[in-house]
Amino acid sequence: MPVNPPGAPTLSGDLLTIHRMLESPTLIRRRLRTIADMRFVADRILTQRLRSAGGAVLYDVSEPIVNSRPVEAVPPGSEYPRAVTAEGVAALAAVTKWGQSTRLTDEKIKRQRMPGDELDRVLRKVVNTIVSKVDAVTLAAVASAVTATIDADTYGGAWNSTTPQILRAIEVAKAAISDLDMGYEPDTILMSSSTYAIVASDDKVASLRRRETNDNPIYGGQIETIAGLVVVEAPAARLPTNDVWILDSKQLGGMADEANVDPGYTVDEMAVQVQSKRIAEADAWDVWGRRITVPVVMEPGAAIRIVDTID
Repeated sequence: MPVNPPGAPTLSGDLLTIHRMLESPTLIRRRLRTIADMRFVADRILTQRLRSAGGAVLYDVSEPIVNSRPVEAVPPGSEYPRAVTAEGVAALAAVTKWGQSTRLTDEKIKRQRMPGDELDRVLRKVVNTIVSKVDAVTLAAVASAVTATIDADTYGGAWNSTTPQILRAIEVAKAAISDLDMGYEPDTILMSSSTYAIVASDDKVASLRRRETNDNPIYGGQIETIAGLVVVEAPAARLPTNDVWILDSKQLGGMADEANVDPGYTVDEMAVQVQSKRIAEADAWDVWGRRITVPVVMEPGAAIRIVDTID
């Protein structure tokens, strides 16, 4: 009776799986993709993707959308009048490597009922720390570049008062950006989580929303858009001021990442690079992450702040 050949050896056991994962950049990247609740606010308000060269990025600030020479009537057979394409002010920004390392011991892995949970916790903390820092740096850069403001007191007072006119203030801010006639189209509103709580529970805003639908905040839904703007929340600690920002995310600016990945690193869609190394004499793994980037604000006029929204 013929005997079937034995099958190929397979990896079994949670502990072996976790250790094999820590040795493989590809498997770490797949694990990072499961951390879906952490996203950079920076990449949502500065959506352009720029490439750095030599550790820096060269860009133009406030490039005009029209030429200085007006168009003219052109007679038949005549040449078109030539205009010089207008350019913005050249600026240079150096990228910075933001990173952090942590240690994952064998004891922490094997003493968990689900060993993978400890790896997820370590990756989550490393990535979240990088997200927090890059977001804070980016929002500080935006706050420094954007000078246009409107005051909520002009439109009913602070949003946590009894007479706010939240929608009117937002619409006036949108109009202020559009009236610059620079081709800006506001599409995003950025606010702290505490301000979002006030907007979501405001009686006037609630009265303008559709009734008896599951996307209402009262049913556990969220306000994803207001006045045609995508709502982006950020922890108040990351914002330089607790103001509300209206902006054109397509034109405000972008993130300039150093795209080349060094040996041993894996990179996910959030541009965070992660690597791990076995420390045999310590019965542990070192896990570290980084993002090499710089925020670039190219069109300061594409955003405006609504100030005094919170008393």
